[in-house]
Amino acid sequence: MRLFLLYIKERTAWILFFVFFQLWINILLTIDVSFTNTSLLYMNSINLFLFLIFFLWRFYQETRFIKSIVSISEKDSTFDQVIARLPNGKSLFDKIIMDELQELILLGKQELNDSKTVLLEEKDQALSWIHEMKTPLTSMKLLLDNVQDSILNKKLEVEWLRLHMLLDQQLHKTRLPFIEKDNVIEEVNLKSVIFQEIKEFKPWCMQRNIGFETKDLDEVTLTDQKWLSFIIRQIISNAVKYSREGQEIQIYTEKDELGHLILSIQDEGVGVSQADLPRIFDKTFTGRVGRESTASTGMGLYLAKNSAENLGITISVISEVGIGSTFSLHFPLQNKMQQILSR
Repeated sequence: MRLFLLYIKERTAWILFFVFFQLWINILLTIDVSFTNTSLLYMNSINLFLFLIFFLWRFYQETRFIKSIVSISEKDSTFDQVIARLPNGKSLFDKIIMDELQELILLGKQELNDSKTVLLEEKDQALSWIHEMKTPLTSMKLLLDNVQDSILNKKLEVEWLRLHMLLDQQLHKTRLPFIEKDNVIEEVNLKSVIFQEIKEFKPWCMQRNIGFETKDLDEVTLTDQKWLSFIIRQIISNAVKYSREGQEIQIYTEKDELGHLILSIQDEGVGVSQADLPRIFDKTFTGRVGRESTASTGMGLYLAKNSAENLGITISVISEVGIGSTFSLHFPLQNKMQQILSR
């Protein structure tokens, strides 16, 4: 019905022309005495009937072509599938439109392929650069072990850790668009993952006298260990960065009423204002607190959320300025995880 009303609106010029033509004929036949015996009602009825038949026939012909095009866009298809399903068109104008449309699709396909090629080349270059940077970082780590001054050693270890974290962010940012090909889903013990990440932050935490309290971490979940470690790393990094000296970060698990495993990382830091809270996962967003720190890039939580979504993990946050923040990872149930794997 909606399509028919749109067709009537599109063909308003036809209808107005028919009405004008009928009025002109009626006036002409009324004035001309030689047509006094002609039945205007009969003539108008016949003309109206013929016009309606023509109008409905054209509606069927033209909308059939439109519907065949619309049905293609309603399905998930590749460029080749779209081209294969394109109708030929009946009229000359339809054929001209389809020829132009095919050329545009082929042009779009070529541009997309070119973009993919450039993206893959940039990815390879970025990965190559990251791996090249790992070599001097490893050498620096070995050299740090030989620094005799303990105070200087701790300061250098913290700076090395920051470099390592930035390089790690860049590595996962490069791999994120291809995360589906990089996933290895397996049973992961949360305790071992979290303890390993805490160990990585040891120099930074010792410098700021920040401790960890863990509870109920002996849980196993089905996920990708490498990407889960990266997500947890970003959240712990934020917790350490914005905690005050001498405070504790609490890490614990619980389950909701549906049986979802929830991993929470709670700090007692500066917190996030309610105005900034909806935007903390936006790309490059640093907020009021982040702008006061030159070390903040606004990429950690953005990458963590996008990585989590690809694993079916939902990240939520509760925060209050001056009290601290609690980031929670809601893991999917096993049947939901199987649906994600089958995509």
